[in-house]
Amino acid sequence: MRRLLSRLAGDTAYLLVGFPLAVLAFLLVVTGLSVGSSLLVVWIGVPVLVLTALAARGMGEIERIRIRGVLGAEVPRPRYPQSPPGANWIRRTLTPLAGAQPWLDILHALVVFPVATATFCVIVAWWSAAIAGVTYPLYGWLFANIPDNQGLAELLGFGHGYVPESLMNVFLGVVAALTLYPVVRGCALLQALLGRSLLTGVAQLQERIEDLTEGRNAAAYAEANALRRLERDIHDGPQQRLVHLAMELSRAQRELEKDAAAAQSTISKAITATRETLDELRALSRGIAPPILADRGLAPALAALASRCTVPVELDVQTEERFPALIENTVYFVTAEALTNVAKHSRAEMCSVTLTRIGDTLMLMIGDDGVGGAHVAKGHGLSGLAERLRGVDGELTVLSPAGGPTSITAEVPCG
Repeated sequence: MRRLLSRLAGDTAYLLVGFPLAVLAFLLVVTGLSVGSSLLVVWIGVPVLVLTALAARGMGEIERIRIRGVLGAEVPRPRYPQSPPGANWIRRTLTPLAGAQPWLDILHALVVFPVATATFCVIVAWWSAAIAGVTYPLYGWLFANIPDNQGLAELLGFGHGYVPESLMNVFLGVVAALTLYPVVRGCALLQALLGRSLLTGVAQLQERIEDLTEGRNAAAYAEANALRRLERDIHDGPQQRLVHLAMELSRAQRELEKDAAAAQSTISKAITATRETLDELRALSRGIAPPILADRGLAPALAALASRCTVPVELDVQTEERFPALIENTVYFVTAEALTNVAKHSRAEMCSVTLTRIGDTLMLMIGDDGVGGAHVAKGHGLSGLAERLRGVDGELTVLSPAGGPTSITAEVPCG
């Protein structure tokens, strides 16, 4: 109840203060536009229009601060154009008129005036009806003693006198009081949403573009790191083994003519080295999307990953849907890298992998009963997972206190 009353008081104050601010902004902008446009022919109108845009910007800044309380959230502030270094005075003078946001500020000053006027009248009338109706018994006797005075109850045919008038007015006051909160809240939201659309719409688009750019850069960075790591692993592992294998086979070929037993031993070592190289290549191939993922989807691909993990894995895939290749590849690679980290570092005895869809988000949860201590700091294995997820607007959450257990949650948008 206290929260509702606080919200009602805040919305009422927002609308009451908004009316004189809207009147002031409207007068400044209309006067500035009229004078500035009429004096453009002699160039004096240009600085007048600039001052008008700056005044509208100032009123817009005030409104952005005010609508935070109504919407209960921060609103982005747009970036206004800045004059480049070394620009001449003409360029610096015209800069406040450049871009879309200055004109949106002006448009808001023009549009909010009738809206603020209407909402102001509505809430004043509603508050007056509620207060005057509920308190009518305290002052109604004054009107009852006025000769030939027809009250609301008499006009509606409910009788004449103090009691009928009191009952009628109290009833209407209670109705107005009960509907006061939704009416005031609706008026405040109407005015605040208008301000947000005109005063922060461009800023929201700018933030979204920046997020997409950052996500694209993160995806490219993660992919480049993965390719470099794969190249390094191939160079340091299978490539060196294959060179050694070629040397062993060459030696065996030479020994066949002199010492068959020694050649047989060399060939046995070469076969062992071949098997080790194949095992290492299989491990490295986990960083490349397997055909089973493209052909059969996430459930079989994750099952294959779980079967190859050296730690027992409890797999629970609660969705059989097919998703875009980028989404499926991301989930697969995150799972593969997480299971690799579990096998290498966690000293866990059991691991669980759960994949479910909640609305338009795929939730991948990986947990183990190991020693904990995992985090996403730069330079650690999980940082690459965070970068990969940012490339698809996903998020990575890691809970891994010292001593364990570890819980990794990846949220991947799929809608």
